[in-house]
Amino acid sequence: MRQFELRRASSIEDAVLLGASSPTAQQGAAVRYLAGGTTLLDLMKLDIEHPAHVVQIGHLGLDRIEAAPDGGLSIGATVRNSDLAHDERVRHGYAVLSEALLSGASGQLRNMATTAGNLLQRTRCVYFRDTAMACNKREPGSGCDAMDGFNRNLALLGTSEHCIASNPSDMNVALVVLDARIHIAGLHGGRQVTIANFHLLPRDTPHIETPLVPGDLVTHVTLPPLAEGTRTGYLKLRDRASYEFALASCAVLLRVSGGIVEQVRIGLGGVATRPWRAVVSEHMLAGQPLTLANVEAAAAAALRDARPREGNAFKIELARRCIVQAIRNVAGEALQ
Repeated sequence: MRQFELRRASSIEDAVLLGASSPTAQQGAAVRYLAGGTTLLDLMKLDIEHPAHVVQIGHLGLDRIEAAPDGGLSIGATVRNSDLAHDERVRHGYAVLSEALLSGASGQLRNMATTAGNLLQRTRCVYFRDTAMACNKREPGSGCDAMDGFNRNLALLGTSEHCIASNPSDMNVALVVLDARIHIAGLHGGRQVTIANFHLLPRDTPHIETPLVPGDLVTHVTLPPLAEGTRTGYLKLRDRASYEFALASCAVLLRVSGGIVEQVRIGLGGVATRPWRAVVSEHMLAGQPLTLANVEAAAAAALRDARPREGNAFKIELARRCIVQAIRNVAGEALQ
């Protein structure tokens, strides 16, 4: 690990000013914020991240879960994943989020990892984490050894000719079906970004992962209230039962009345370069009877644009089955 200067921000405004001295907030940033450190410290040890300045923000009072003015929930950036998963308002009002969090990492890691850290979690692509390998995300223009290498865990949706790295977060998949908003403090004041616009497709700039610019600090995440009768759930398929990333996962938000789908949102994890919203599948189901045949057709449509590599083609069928089972789990007797 290279030497760095550890700073303690005195306020959110101070943290923003310290962060703004970096030429970028993306890969290669000279300033990084530190809260739980479960991703950052690993990457610094691997020489993937080598900031000159690390700014502590864990003491800035961003660790609260509060009711939002619209009846939803406000989640501070440094709320620990364990605290969020076990919060009664989350368990009963946003079950998909609690289930997703508890399916991720280990108990020890969840006790340290934070909401913003999970939101900004970096890919687990082995080529990104090995400086001897070519990786456009780590070093733009160097190439991508994952294309014809070990790509079993990598993405087949939202990929580009420059990158097939998958987003590893379970929490983010839940947030896309909950229509979360990310609140950011910056040099020019605060702003909000929808979760759908927060994680960027790799295209020809895979090293740019979010719309964050130097000085931007995620302060909290808000969840809108859910309509009465809405059910949610999360299903994760992986090689072992714990401490393992998803091969395919599915978050579902569903409201059914009289056998007809009034609202549905479907999020996919483990198969895409960012938390993936299966919009086409949602359109196929909305306003239609909730039958197994309709669900299976919608699940197949979700993978229609998949671009598999030799090692991960099996994930098309795996993800399709994951969607069907996740909807069955959430729908219960409402499925005809």
